[in-house]
Formats: sequence, structure tokens, C-alpha cells
Amino acid sequence: MAVGLPLKTTYANGDVYSASDVNDTNGTINANVNPFTAGKNRIINGDFGVWQRGTSFTNPAAFSYLVDRWRWGTDGVGSTTVFSRQTFTPGTAPVTGYEGLYFLRWNRSVATTLATYDDFYQPIENVQTGAGQTVTLSFWAKADSARTLNVTLSQNFGSGGSAQVSNIGTTSLSLTTSWARYSATISLPSIAGKTVETGSSLAYTFRPNTLNTTFTFDIWGVQLEQGSTATAFQTATGTIQGELAACQRYYNRYTASGVYSSFASSAFAQSTTAGTGLFAFPVEMRIAPTAIDSSTLAFSKWDNTHYAMSSVTLDSATTSTKNAYVYGTGSGMTAGNIGYFGANNSASAYIGFSAEL
Repeated sequence: MAVGLPLKTTYANGDVYSASDVNDTNGTINANVNPFTAGKNRIINGDFGVWQRGTSFTNPAAFSYLVDRWRWGTDGVGSTTVFSRQTFTPGTAPVTGYEGLYFLRWNRSVATTLATYDDFYQPIENVQTGAGQTVTLSFWAKADSARTLNVTLSQNFGSGGSAQVSNIGTTSLSLTTSWARYSATISLPSIAGKTVETGSSLAYTFRPNTLNTTFTFDIWGVQLEQGSTATAFQTATGTIQGELAACQRYYNRYTASGVYSSFASSAFAQSTTAGTGLFAFPVEMRIAPTAIDSSTLAFSKWDNTHYAMSSVTLDSATTSTKNAYVYGTGSGMTAGNIGYFGANNSASAYIGFSAEL
């Protein structure tokens, strides 16, 4: 993470501080200490360090989740769009001493047509986040040429809740071809009198100022915090493992480490064509997962006999925030056999569980 700011004044043991010294947030005591506070950044994965679903997404479906916790939506057609993980050359990260490795590249090599919106955004759980307060958005970015990127917020009150409040405090920021930090201070509306339902969120959105054009934006170090000043960047949790766990609250993927990796903690064959496996999540999820995605799975006996799974589904009746039962269909199994769900001779096999907003 970012190195701390040096103290302007040296204090010695036995010095006496006045009340104004201690309480004045612009004074030499408070203003020059490391401005890191757990949870101040409401953006999860703001340094783009977690990529459970993959490291490059070409022409993803509208409203797909991509790099963890981040989503893209557009009504445009005909474009060639790639979101990809890029690696900082050592010593070139925008913040000296930061331990992060990656930034996000949003490339549009063929322009969309007919787009009225083109948004890369993160929905932040709970619309009450920052409501009625002043918040500051900040991030580092550069572009392939001088370009304008808009940032905006929106309040979504959940399914059956009040109507969404969009384009709150939209700010246009002029990017150059070199890394620089940008910020915008926005007053969020109160939600007094609103109806808040399940799945409510506050969304932080990046939007090209000019739609239906080509561009490349590189983005890193995204932060949303209370107050009117952009303080030193910090991830939501402050640690690499903490950030992964925060992402896994919304989406958790088991990815093969070998061609016959085991994913489920236990599984058994119910019949010659069906098997079920128990997946225990490393982190309790936001809600019981409602969707799964997978590739190249097998039911495997402990003697290393493997049966390809042609499809897998969640058992919604027994799936919880802590674990999930998954049914798979195949052929050739023997009812009652014990084994595991895992990769079917593929190091790229996976199964993912989604509890996203």
C-alpha cells in the first residue's frame, strides 16, 4: 500500500499537546499521520487485484460481472470491447511502494452504434451507504489520447423499492496519456421517505463522455469515501487476503490447479446418471448463491475413475450462505459410489457460485 506522509514536526517524549493540537484535523499531529482507516474505502477490489472469472473479457454480455465486483452495461451494438488485466512494470505503479500488481484496461477498438449509455461500474451493497452525506470519488487513470471520462453515482432501492435515482453528481474529468489522480466530491441525496428493499445498492460508474467511439482507458486505485477530500488510497480491507475474501462474499470460484483437481468436499453417485456434491465456501456469502457457472467438470471416484458431467445445477432447497449442494448429470456411474466433484482432465476447469447484487 501507499507509503505514509512524513511528519512535518518532530515530537519528543514528554511534549504536552493542547486540545487544539489533538482536535484540529488540519494540524500537524493529525494531518500528517498515515491516513489509513479500515473500511474507509467502500469500493471492493479498487486496485483490481482479484480476477476470479478470468483476466480478459472480449465483448462480454451486457451487465456481466468481469473483474471481481465490477460490471459493464451498454445498450450499444456492434462494438469490439475488451476488458483486460494489465501488469505494472516494476516501479511504475502510480503510488510508490504500493504492493498491487495490476490495473484495468478498457479498450474499444470498434465503436458501438446506437449506445445511449456505456457504463463500467460497481454496485456497492446497501443504498444507505453515504446517503445524505458528502462523498469523494478518486482514482488514477490515463488514456490513449486526451479524453474525457465521466464519473457518477446512482441509488438503487432494490427489487420493489423506490425508483432509482441516477446520474448523481456527474463529473467530467479530462484524462491525458500519463497516469494522474482524479477526484470528484458529490453530495448524495437523503433516502428519507424512500422504500428500501432487498438488493439495494449505491453504484459508482465510469462512463465515456463521448459515446459510440473508440478509446482505451487504463484505471487503477478506485476509492469512494466519506468527506470532501481524497485521502491516500487504500483497498477496502487493507490486505490482499482480506480483499479476496470480500470479493468471495459475492462470488466464489473453484479453479483447477491440476487436470483432476478436487473441488467439492464430498460427493456421491445417486444413480448411473446423476451425482451430487457438497461445496463448503471459504467465506460466508452475501445470500445463498442463486446461480452457478462451470466448465469441464467430472464426478470422480476415489479410485480415480472419472465421469464427465454434462450439466450441473444448484439444489436451492439446501444451499445456504455457507455451502451448496450441486447436482450433476452424466453417464456410467454406479449408484452409491463415493467420490468428489472436480476437473475432468482439464487444468482450466472451474465452478463458480454467484451471490452478486
